[in-house]
Amino acid sequence: MKIISSDLQAMAVAPKGYPDDDLFEIAFAGRSNVGKSSLINTLLNRTNLARTSGKPGKTRTINFYLINEKFRFVDLPGYGYAQVSKVERKKWGEIIEKYLKKRGNLKAIVLIVDIRHTPSPQDVDMYKWIKTYGYDAIIAVTKADKISKGQRQKYLNIVKKELQIKPEDKLIAFSSLDKTNRDKLWELLEVYNLDVLEAVE
Repeated sequence: MKIISSDLQAMAVAPKGYPDDDLFEIAFAGRSNVGKSSLINTLLNRTNLARTSGKPGKTRTINFYLINEKFRFVDLPGYGYAQVSKVERKKWGEIIEKYLKKRGNLKAIVLIVDIRHTPSPQDVDMYKWIKTYGYDAIIAVTKADKISKGQRQKYLNIVKKELQIKPEDKLIAFSSLDKTNRDKLWELLEVYNLDVLEAVE
């Protein structure tokens, strides 16, 4: 995938703030501080388009990134950060759910989990949400560089078991640090709109 341009197009907390067009979207979901922004930046060969932070819970809006003026990546608010109020966590959940329920542009969702930790109950819930709304899921297991290559499959199997991943979904180890499986993840994403993506190769 050749990235010609990538820009923040919109930030929204409700459908009225979403971009109003028919460009297809791929969303990225995950716990706070799981490496979601770093993964997006790595895919786009950018260093700080999606803002990364050492402080979890920073992304509180849905951020729409326009790629090559042809399609969008959508960065959903991180969930599961304990050091915010229950009211705030509930609000973030509602923002995510409205997007999943109402966004016709959405084609697929990348669920991001940390290879070093067993998926949390919130990760399980998010995966169930994704399937409830009828989407395919790509589970990107980040920070693969922290685990030896010989041990990665063991940890991937734990993720697969805990989430009870359906046969139609994909599971892939990923590292933003050394770009492990960056090209492979792009291959999985290209399935969802080959005509658009191939046109910008």
